[in-house]
Amino acid sequence: MKEIMNAVMYNGTNELEKKMKSYGNSLASLGEKHEDVVCLTADLTSILEVDIFRDHFPNRFFPMGMAEQNMIGTAAGLAQENQVPFASTFACFLTRRGYDQIVNSIAYPQLNVKLTGLMPGISSVGGASHQAIDDIAIMRAVPNMKIIDLADATESAIAPQLAYETQGPVYIRLRRGLLPVLFDPKQYKLEWGQSYLLRKGTDVCIVTSGLMTENALAAAMILERNGVSASVLHVPSIKPIDEEGIVEAAASCRAVLTLDNHSIIGGLGSAVAEVLMDHKVSRPFKRLGIPDQYGKAASMAYLSRLFELDPDQIAHNSVALLEGNKKITVSANWEPGGEKTTGWEMEWKN
Repeated sequence: MKEIMNAVMYNGTNELEKKMKSYGNSLASLGEKHEDVVCLTADLTSILEVDIFRDHFPNRFFPMGMAEQNMIGTAAGLAQENQVPFASTFACFLTRRGYDQIVNSIAYPQLNVKLTGLMPGISSVGGASHQAIDDIAIMRAVPNMKIIDLADATESAIAPQLAYETQGPVYIRLRRGLLPVLFDPKQYKLEWGQSYLLRKGTDVCIVTSGLMTENALAAAMILERNGVSASVLHVPSIKPIDEEGIVEAAASCRAVLTLDNHSIIGGLGSAVAEVLMDHKVSRPFKRLGIPDQYGKAASMAYLSRLFELDPDQIAHNSVALLEGNKKITVSANWEPGGEKTTGWEMEWKN
């Protein structure tokens, strides 16, 4: 675990800088440095940001059509010819449709293929068919597979280089388009098997990854204003996971709350629970995420509210967890629902 409070550019309330197409621009830059980098996509190009790579390197770009299994098989063949393929599509199609090929053609022979799953969980407005709420669970179970869940533009810009430098299969999970800048790119280093302490507290430890990290920071500020001390532990490396860091962070607080842009079954929360059980760390514990159900066709703002993933809801769940432990006093001025939310009331139709 690294303490990186000085590298965090968002305190939960300030205006966030945002950057467009960090992943796509970074992948194109990687292609300029390394001629063995090739890019494949399954009937999606500009929406995945790989149009930038295509425009720079048309002879190293392979549009495979609406055939994810074929794309993965082709990526495996390219890897056997000493190319480094980055195969991209929506996370739901990549992991569900291509699972057998991922297991047998890539992970089992440990081929050097990088799989990029975009628009996971509630970041997709497309409903159950387009919302990858199970991809972490699926990929965690695959031997030899590394998994990283990216939170912001800084991590999205670093990820292609990190994946290139990593021998073997990698699954990159991220949003596309305009992303917040949570971490100072001059001070932040993304690493495998590492977790990052963004805030230090003593009451509740909020463990998070991906798009939930922004909400975790906002929730921690709400808790602070109401007299509750919260740690925020960002865990982008889902596999391998930083067991030592999770144990240390959890042991320093009185309760642990995990956040998942994913089903609560098999996601980060499950991974953290396994770590705490294996290391015999006993704390009041709760997983927030998508319950055992499918999503809905709605905006991310609406879905955040529906699944209790807005900052005020995270804060209230933290307090409820602590109150069950009979060791917390909340400010008398707390007004339930009075904190700023993601704006779901106005955006639910979008």
